[in-house]
Amino acid sequence: MSKLKMKTHKATAKRVSITKTGKIKYTRSNRRHQVHLKDTKRMRQLRKDAYLNDTNAGAIKKLLPYS
Repeated sequence: MSKLKMKTHKATAKRVSITKTGKIKYTRSNRRHQVHLKDTKRMRQLRKDAYLNDTNAGAIKKLLPYS
């Protein structure tokens, strides 16, 4: 009798991390290309990490069963 394990979705695991309190933290997009066209204020605000809202958090947690 084999015991099945769930697989971690590696693409998701590379992009998000789960905090100690269970929130999902991710890095904001739009920071890679054409930086000279974006305002300094916008780039400064994009530096901060973002937290996923509770509506989508359940779907992400299913992809990361052992986090």
